[in-house]
Amino acid sequence: MKTSSEDERTEGRPAPLAGVLVADFSRVLAGPLSSMFLADLGATVVKVERPGAGDDTRAWGPPFVGGTSTYFASVNRNKQSLELDLSRPEDAELARRLARRADVMVQNFRTGSLDRFGLDVATVRAANPASVYCSITGFGSGPGADLPGYDFVVQALGGLMSITGEPAGAPTKVGVALVDVLTGLHATIGILAALRERDRSGLGQHVEVNLMSSLIASLVNQGTGYLNGGGVPAAMGNRHPSIAPYETVATKDGVIAVAIGNDRQFTALTDAVGRPGMASEQAFATNSDRVRNRSELIAALEDAMRHRTTEEWAAELRDRGLPCGRVNDIAQAIDLASDLGLAPIATVAGDPSGIATLANPVRLDATPVRYHRAPPALGADTVSLRAWLADPTADPADRVTPGQRRNVS
Repeated sequence: MKTSSEDERTEGRPAPLAGVLVADFSRVLAGPLSSMFLADLGATVVKVERPGAGDDTRAWGPPFVGGTSTYFASVNRNKQSLELDLSRPEDAELARRLARRADVMVQNFRTGSLDRFGLDVATVRAANPASVYCSITGFGSGPGADLPGYDFVVQALGGLMSITGEPAGAPTKVGVALVDVLTGLHATIGILAALRERDRSGLGQHVEVNLMSSLIASLVNQGTGYLNGGGVPAAMGNRHPSIAPYETVATKDGVIAVAIGNDRQFTALTDAVGRPGMASEQAFATNSDRVRNRSELIAALEDAMRHRTTEEWAAELRDRGLPCGRVNDIAQAIDLASDLGLAPIATVAGDPSGIATLANPVRLDATPVRYHRAPPALGADTVSLRAWLADPTADPADRVTPGQRRNVS
């Protein structure tokens, strides 16, 4: 099996991860998102799935397109699908061969679940010391190892829901599985760092990420404020704990998001709304003053802005270089990104399914990401991959990573 191909090359330069083989034993979101990003960058990703069922997200719908769950499609493009029943000894052996041949293994089973199949980190890395083995869990491999990791539960336990929503409302989750997304990104960073280090040492390592740690690390200013005596943060709706005005402000026909980050911008804002004297008032002279007197500030701004529509104010403020915008829905957001030339939609040329996914946001000018394969049907590559794995000579025995000969049988 080749791990690079002509469609992964741009003007003669190989894709950044061309030649890297990823054994993807992960399901649902965080792991598949990470392996998809690796695939976008040129890695060959073999997704191992349960026969007859596959990844749980294959059944998560509607919506479906051509029988494919759009949830599954969102994180599984550019991959090959291999059905293996790990409870069958012959399939478990093929899985071990895949893990031994791979440069990267990604898995999000509960800690210890893969031990009986010889797919745990110690066994895989003993057979292939160059392997980068990435484990994704909900709460780490310590006392929380047995806790199931679900994004919604982690949003609750990790504090994110406590700072999301209106002050007097119920705790609210973010409208997408954000913790899974963050964890997938962290996994990708860890894998790339381990591959880079392997270029020097010839040896792989164990990369561990978990949903809880990813969320805690992503609390950034809110978490650091608490650690340094700022009190326990609470939900503030669209307001910012440290900047004002940095929220939605009412207009004649709705609201506009305004993000004023410094005194110069605030002066320009007060000029725009016809209240130039506000910028010199003691209550609003500095950002700290504006945060302390936020209620009075927003009341004054809304009084000045209620006579014009959101679109009118957006045009006025943008002309003055002020960060602002209406609150778009997803359709409007994708249309805007398209109008701005950001190419937010990814499709595969010649793919009869017509499945569209959200584009990879990374832009590389010499070796751009490629969309060469639609999300695979369950087991689409099982026959060819089983044959490749069953043949000990199929993977060149002299394939060597820097400083370390690979065991590929």
